[in-house]
Order: sequence, then C-alpha cells, then structure tokens
Amino acid sequence: MGKAAKRVQRHLRERLACVLPRYEWHEEHVVGDTPVDVAGVGDALVLVELEWRRADPANNTVKLFREFVETDLASSFDSVHVVQLFSRYYDLAAGGVSTKRRNAVFVGGRVAETVPAATFTAVTLGIDPPKRGGDLPEGWRESAEDAADRIDREVTRER
Repeated sequence: MGKAAKRVQRHLRERLACVLPRYEWHEEHVVGDTPVDVAGVGDALVLVELEWRRADPANNTVKLFREFVETDLASSFDSVHVVQLFSRYYDLAAGGVSTKRRNAVFVGGRVAETVPAATFTAVTLGIDPPKRGGDLPEGWRESAEDAADRIDREVTRER
C-alpha cells in the first residue's frame, strides 16, 4: 500500500473510532493469513478492505469468508461485517462500475450468505486514487469521513 492509501487508511480508522467507539480499531489487523486494512473488534467484528487499484478486488474478501467457513472465528462475535470500500478507480467513464467491482460485490454478497450472522456491504470512496507517488485529491478527508459514516449506518442498521 502506498503513502496516499496509507493516509486514507489511517484517517478512515480514526473516523470509524469516532463514529463507532464501542470497537477497538486497528490497521492491518490479521484474520487467518489476510491482513485487513481497517478492523473494528468488539462484540461484533467489522472488517474494511480498501480497494484502491487492485486487479482482483474479490480476492481478500473471499479469503476472509473462507476463513470464517473453515474456522469458528465468526462464532466468536455477535456478528461479522465485511465492507469493501471501492475507490473511484473502479468507476467507468461512461457511467456505472467496472466488471471487477461488480464481480467482487456479487461474490461478496453470495459468500456472506454462507456465514451465519455475517453481512457484506460495498461502499464507494469518492476519490480517484493517485498513482504511486501522486498526491491525494482535494476532498479526500471528507470522502473518507463520508465512507466511515456509511459504514457506521450499515453496521448499526444490522443491530
């Protein structure tokens, strides 16, 4: 993960800690053999994968759900919320989103159905990420905060 993505990750964790204070928030929290970009641990587990420019955005989410199916980790929590946070990199110029994002959302939603008390949500991070070494666009903090607020609504809606 580059410097720009790390800044967004850190700001997202800080905002989530404000809006969902009942969780202990971490960056690079390991589940099985998968480091999760941002995780909230409490009576429930909230896992946020930041999809910046990944060629295969479904991969980490599938690995997380596979871990839940193959172990009893999910049963250790009242609920498990997996969130994929997609940058505008996955938006199409003509409108809509890329097949990569659509496939990841489809797979995440279907796989979540196999894990009791698990949910899957796709959220848009309203920025077009810079290429490695580039500067973050104006408004990136507000976009991360908006995403955290949406995650808060999704997690608290499930309670």
